[in-house]
Amino acid sequence: MGFVLSILYLVVTYLSPAAILGPLAQYRVEMILAVLILVVSLPRLIGSFVLKAPQTLALVGMVVAVFLSILSGLHWLTGAFQACADFLPSVYAYFIVVLHCTTKRRLKIMALMLLFVCLFVLAHGAFDLLHGIPDGGPPLSQDTGRVDLVRWNAEHPYLFAMASDDGNWFYRLRGLGTVNDPNDFGQLVVIAIPLMFFFWVPKKAGRNFLFVLLPVSILLVTVFLTHSRGALMALTVMAVLTARRRIGLVPAAVLAGCVFVGAIALQFTGGRAISASAGEDRTSLWGEGLAVLKTHPVFGVGFNQLPDYTDNHLTAHNSVIVCASELGMFGLYFWSLFLLPTMRDVVVIASPERVSEGEPIVREQPQLPGPLKKFETLEPDEINSMARLLLLSMAGFLVTGWFLSRAFALTLFLMGGMVEVVYQMALERGMTIPRMRYLRVLIYSGGLAVVFVVVMYLLVRALNLAH
Repeated sequence: MGFVLSILYLVVTYLSPAAILGPLAQYRVEMILAVLILVVSLPRLIGSFVLKAPQTLALVGMVVAVFLSILSGLHWLTGAFQACADFLPSVYAYFIVVLHCTTKRRLKIMALMLLFVCLFVLAHGAFDLLHGIPDGGPPLSQDTGRVDLVRWNAEHPYLFAMASDDGNWFYRLRGLGTVNDPNDFGQLVVIAIPLMFFFWVPKKAGRNFLFVLLPVSILLVTVFLTHSRGALMALTVMAVLTARRRIGLVPAAVLAGCVFVGAIALQFTGGRAISASAGEDRTSLWGEGLAVLKTHPVFGVGFNQLPDYTDNHLTAHNSVIVCASELGMFGLYFWSLFLLPTMRDVVVIASPERVSEGEPIVREQPQLPGPLKKFETLEPDEINSMARLLLLSMAGFLVTGWFLSRAFALTLFLMGGMVEVVYQMALERGMTIPRMRYLRVLIYSGGLAVVFVVVMYLLVRALNLAH
């Protein structure tokens, strides 16, 4: 029951209530689903690892940071509560995954859910591309004589019109809900691609083509239609990480570089260049974000408030800078506290040397009566394979997140939940080492937060000198 409700809740959140529920959206069905999931989730907290994981403390701390950022930056108590309400769906994603997505079969269903979201947007966007696009670009406004992009994009919710570097119009695929920007949707598609290999079965060519290679091919076409430069860079990094195990790092990097150049030649980015000069505006925004952090170092300027402090009223297009400038070092610490143990855990179980045969850990019997929980049989190579795929997805998210303001994205916390589910599978079977000690995580996360800021500062200085 809880798992089914969780899948429905995530689909509605990703695609927007209006797109999925139609006229029922006015009844706030997503809120009803969230309450129902909370009720059925409470019994699962008994004996769960959730309350012992440092990620739980990190998420609680981030909620507090969001509240304090608005209270400190805007002195607005009601706005602070509203900001927490806006952020909570992302936090919720982590908890419903770790509480209800606890088997390999359910992880596969979660991957199918992400595939469904991508295909839903692709179907609507492809229909508009084939039937609703004028040849000469968006029509001109009769009032101003100029292209009214705001109106055109509102009338075509699954496409975003842009002009390329040479002035030609092109159209970028996007979704609704939490993926209403082409870059955000491209990021979601990128992290979904490795998860399709959950369904790979050795020596089953027909099955693998139908359930793995065909969906992956469709998702690659979908990424192309977003024309996201960050998504292209993420695919390149993921290709290097995948190929290096077979052909070595240098050949993998050369091969990925050739594919990258070929993709640019095939107009993957819609005619927009990828270069230091092409990214001057973004570098300027990074610098403005760091300047905001300097003037508001503790609690930041407020959740989602950074555009009000930049010259062009734009956000910083970098997850680290957005988190630091909006929530201050206080919020960046808890963001690092979530990211550090998550990446450490997925790297550990993605390494064949760290996952081996072991004896299942004897768990305490629950005090409340209920049906006995079946212990799923898994081999070390299954754990290792799922972890490698999740590591690729996390790498794709972080690479795109370097160029996007996605520090608080639902997808990050959903992926973090999936990582911890697989790690818990390995722990319960005695296949891997324990989680990092709590005190060490707390200390290292502080260091990571400082490193993030220093690296961004040095990078901005270097890019400004290069210009």
